[in-house]
Amino acid sequence: MPRAVFFDRDDTLIHCRDVTSNGDLGDPALVKLLPTVAEALQLLNQQDLALIVISNQGGVARGRYPTVAVDAVNTEVNRQLQGLIRGFYYCPYHPKGVVPEFTREHPDRKPAPGMLRRAAEDFDINLSQSWVVGDSARDCAAGKAVGARTILIPRQDLYSPEEADDSDADFVTRTLLEAAEIVLRESGGAAR
Repeated sequence: MPRAVFFDRDDTLIHCRDVTSNGDLGDPALVKLLPTVAEALQLLNQQDLALIVISNQGGVARGRYPTVAVDAVNTEVNRQLQGLIRGFYYCPYHPKGVVPEFTREHPDRKPAPGMLRRAAEDFDINLSQSWVVGDSARDCAAGKAVGARTILIPRQDLYSPEEADDSDADFVTRTLLEAAEIVLRESGGAAR
């Protein structure tokens, strides 16, 4: 069965909190890759790993943008990454939303693992041989729930260095390139 690396999108692959005032990014014109992201994904792609995005998009439930805006941002992310992302999964639900059809908890909303399970089914992925990389504990919790290995790239506004080290993540890094090198090393692939 194929292996995958699942990525959170906002503040893991692309700038978000420093380009939006509320942490919800629904404008493709604001998409800007974080440093080392393109290089990291190229390395992982060379090892025949499926690269998949799993992202909570509560901005839909909060009425900040519609689902078509999420799709537009995802399209722009993949354009900037030269089509390396095999699939995008997102959860538009949030229990404190204002859009009635999206205002509730949902099994796709991280830390729940619904998006990972759907992707695994769609792409026949072996989750226990896969990785989840994100900027928050909920990303790692979703990965742990399905037996994947996890890497936290902590945002400094969320975690002190001590808190990051005490997280449940298998590894803590500063950049996506460092995360990619860990995946390659631990999976038997060639690092730079």
